[in-house]
Amino acid sequence: MSTDINKNVAIRLYEEVITLRRPEVLTEIAAEDLVDEAVVNGTGGRADLVAHVQGVWDTVEDVKATVTDLVAEGDRVVVFWRIEGIQRQPLFGAPASGRHFVGNSISTITFRDGQIIRYKVLPDRLGILQQIS
Repeated sequence: MSTDINKNVAIRLYEEVITLRRPEVLTEIAAEDLVDEAVVNGTGGRADLVAHVQGVWDTVEDVKATVTDLVAEGDRVVVFWRIEGIQRQPLFGAPASGRHFVGNSISTITFRDGQIIRYKVLPDRLGILQQIS
């Protein structure tokens, strides 16, 4: 698949799945054998990404994920993105605060045949914690 197709799929993850709350899109864009490196003690596969996204929805009210930049080469896309919303559940060890926050993250997404097979994210934990604590 082309890097343009992979970049479009990456954008769909943030805009359609996270922001628009359309988990059904994951069956189209995420491989069944996907590895989500952000999930600890997961069961493996697409179910881990579904649980990861559900955790975001449960924790962040009115969540909005915005892709700010993309870099693609071969089967990988690096996504620079912004998350914002209101913290309603514990996050990064901080209790629920009801505070609005904006954070930047960088994700590396690996693709096979136009589907996500590996997801890794590095959130700006410190920046977010400073806003919600």
